[in-house]
Amino acid sequence: MLKHESKERADTASMLPEKLRNELAELIAHGVHPREKAVDVMFIIQKHLGYMSDAAMIEAADLLGMSPTQLEELATFYNMIFREPVGRYILQVCDSAVCWLENHQSVMDHISNRLSISPGETTADGLFTLLPVCCIGYCDHAPAMLINDRAYGDLTPDKIDRLLERYRNMAREITTEAVRTEAKERDTDPT
Repeated sequence: MLKHESKERADTASMLPEKLRNELAELIAHGVHPREKAVDVMFIIQKHLGYMSDAAMIEAADLLGMSPTQLEELATFYNMIFREPVGRYILQVCDSAVCWLENHQSVMDHISNRLSISPGETTADGLFTLLPVCCIGYCDHAPAMLINDRAYGDLTPDKIDRLLERYRNMAREITTEAVRTEAKERDTDPT
């Protein structure tokens, strides 16, 4: 049973925006059985919320006609369903046999040192989460990792440093653009 499952079930009716809830209901309706859309529903909610909270699991289970525990069992099978908050950029370092032979541990150690976090942790600024993952299918470029959904291989300390800096800069640009947009909307608001 999820933490606070019975209490949260009654409190989650409006957790998801109505538009998103309607889109999910439509997606589910197009399946032969609602449960076949469970992973898709979790990915969509996760994209919206950043991770699958207990409340999100309960609401998704309700939409799918499943118990929250059944959905939790499915979620724990997939390493791309995050049950705790994660950073904007999720660094998944491959630890498969091929990457292991190509010294994946040096990649993990370098990232840990650069970001001052251990595997499974998120940086204080919320930008990066570091996770080990079994085989990303990029064996011919080992050692390799995913940053969100993008694969990077033939990793060296210099290449890792450049990638981390690129993603930091992207986050700054996104933040700067959001501030500009908000200021522009505020300046043009007639109220």
